[in-house]
Amino acid sequence: MAELAPVVAIDNLMTELATLARISEAEPPVVTRVVFSEADLQARAYVKELCRAAGLTIREDAVGNAFARWAGTGSDAKLAPVATGSHIDAIPNAGAYDGAVGVLGGLEAIRALQRAGFQPRRPIELVLFTSEEPTRFGIGCLGSRIMGGVLKPDHARSLRDKEGRSLDELRDHAGFAGELDSVLRPSGHFHAFVELHIEQGPLLEREGLDLGIVTHIAAPASLKVLIEGEGGHAGAMLMPDRHDALAAASELILSLESAAKATGVIDTVATVGVCEVFPGAVNSVPSRVRLETDIRDTDGARRDEVLAKWKTAANEVAARRGVRISFETVNADPPATCDAAVLAAVQQAAEASGRSSRRMVSRAYHDSLFVARFAPVAMIFIPCRGGVSHRPDEYSSPEWIANGVEVLAGTLARLAE
Repeated sequence: MAELAPVVAIDNLMTELATLARISEAEPPVVTRVVFSEADLQARAYVKELCRAAGLTIREDAVGNAFARWAGTGSDAKLAPVATGSHIDAIPNAGAYDGAVGVLGGLEAIRALQRAGFQPRRPIELVLFTSEEPTRFGIGCLGSRIMGGVLKPDHARSLRDKEGRSLDELRDHAGFAGELDSVLRPSGHFHAFVELHIEQGPLLEREGLDLGIVTHIAAPASLKVLIEGEGGHAGAMLMPDRHDALAAASELILSLESAAKATGVIDTVATVGVCEVFPGAVNSVPSRVRLETDIRDTDGARRDEVLAKWKTAANEVAARRGVRISFETVNADPPATCDAAVLAAVQQAAEASGRSSRRMVSRAYHDSLFVARFAPVAMIFIPCRGGVSHRPDEYSSPEWIANGVEVLAGTLARLAE
């Protein structure tokens, strides 16, 4: 293709990112935008206003995924579009860049192509996904999961938030009507999808690189674990007679760590992020513990082997300590491999822009993981200071963001030609 010279209006983009960050349920610099909250709906309205100003046409599906299309004067509406995008919902006490860079940066990539006079052969769409974060319903990537057929409509309809409100009730209140079955997208719905995102890790900054070109996206197996023992008075219950649920949980946590380390592969990670102890009194032997765990790998079989070894260890702990241990699988998603042709387009765009890059994996999961079920995908990572994310001090510099948007624009142009 003839090389374009898309110019990123970085000052304007940084202003838009700052404006979006102020639409929050918390005081700045904290960003909190739980899906379908007033802040989320205001943020969506702001992004849609910017899209309309850029001449994009907008449609929304039944769960609130938004699609802003640039047809261009030379595009063929019968061809599958090239797409980019991310999310703007934010967990409590978050920062301004996670997800938002992919949405507003994707919009700026389209505007940069418009200013450069590019006319796409394929339409280009910006996608704003609903509820990438699991804050409200306890399950991440809600919108893209339904699009990819991973979350079935019947299961989605059964979801409740902590106040007992259903997905149907909340989406209806937010103005998103229609049957959830209609959200599912067929294979080939997008010609290609490219997501721009902050790395959420330290490697790019540490190595002084402009970009990461993501080849694989790890996927989690999320489980809830219940350990039931026997409680009693901390002074009166003798040590030989104890069936301490917390002591058993401690062994279980360490055995998960050991199973993950035993693979010898850096891409295998395991975390126990929640540990709730009952009754939670200093002078009472714990009778019940609830754990929530997250096991991730870029290799699904290797991840599942860690899980199997952990359950075997749990059976041994349960028998030896006289406790009951039960597992509930919340989700066990397959990892994704990014598409070779889309990766090549990203690499060519990076080289044409003179940006340094490396191939890498994404250990966090993103909407791209589920879009990969029905379209070829790739991701572009940009550095974030100190690898910090999901915190108010999350930061990516204007230079880093501009580099990413420039390469995204070049990638979209190549894929839409």
